[in-house]
Amino acid sequence: MMRTSVAFILFTLLLLAGAIAHLSIGARVIAPRTVVDAFFHFDPRNFEHSVIVRLRLMRLCAALVAGAALGIAGVLLQSVIRNPLGEPHILGLNAGAALAVVLTSALGLSLPFGRPLIAAAGAAALFLLVLTFSSSGRTGLTPMKVTLCGVAMSAFASSITATVLILDEQTLLAMRTWLAGDVAGVIGETIASAAGAAAVGFALALWLSPSLNMLALGERMAQGLGVSLLKTRLLALLAIALLCGAAVSVAGPIGFIGLVVPQLIRRLVSVDLRVMVPLSALCGALVLLMADIAARTLFTPYELATGVMTALVGAPVFILMASRMFK
Repeated sequence: MMRTSVAFILFTLLLLAGAIAHLSIGARVIAPRTVVDAFFHFDPRNFEHSVIVRLRLMRLCAALVAGAALGIAGVLLQSVIRNPLGEPHILGLNAGAALAVVLTSALGLSLPFGRPLIAAAGAAALFLLVLTFSSSGRTGLTPMKVTLCGVAMSAFASSITATVLILDEQTLLAMRTWLAGDVAGVIGETIASAAGAAAVGFALALWLSPSLNMLALGERMAQGLGVSLLKTRLLALLAIALLCGAAVSVAGPIGFIGLVVPQLIRRLVSVDLRVMVPLSALCGALVLLMADIAARTLFTPYELATGVMTALVGAPVFILMASRMFK
């Protein structure tokens, strides 16, 4: 209990410090004291105050929503399929969400406030295909089959997305940076709708945590304790889809946060999902903030897409985990 309390306080303080640093750093470095002053004593005539509140705050909110959503989605995904390699990017959910958003945008059907739900539908549809294909055969659902099917379906969805973008140059120009995974240039309506979808997913995750804790003991044990396996998994899938849809709608298909964050919380703090879910939200938001700061500062005056930084760290972690798991 003491470790959990300390972890919550530590991650909250680190997230607060990271948010101030994120608002301070940019093309023009602003003193942290000025950042704090902009919120408590905002002066519209002050140029630095206007930059912080009207420009950088949107990017910060997008990073917080996407990072928290991906962290929680990773925890749920690993719990539901009982696979430590479970991650929205690897298992195709992000690719399905991105495909749905690109298709609707190319057809002129996409609206900022509806993008999270469209992305959630795409994520759920592709993940259901992954589960269907990986369940076939004598061995049934195994971690290796789910991972391989997820990678294959992700590549398939990404190829369709690329085809649509090649045929529609206007959509390509509008979504080129977004597809690399980036939190720049997000409008307030998209962030608000994504935050709503993420909040519903977070509430579902907290509500399902006790049942998923029992599921970790084994299906027979969970059923004996009164857990409805079908209901739990369907609601978990809904929560995962909403969380992935929220993240993809504001930041594009950013990967590996849902892989790294649950492993970190599981090793350092607790395996209890009632603790892991909120801590993964804090840690996921912090990790994405740090990745975005690195993307903006490593090659100044040029900026990298935030997804590039998460992949640079997450891909080696995935390779290391996979080599240990399947050796």
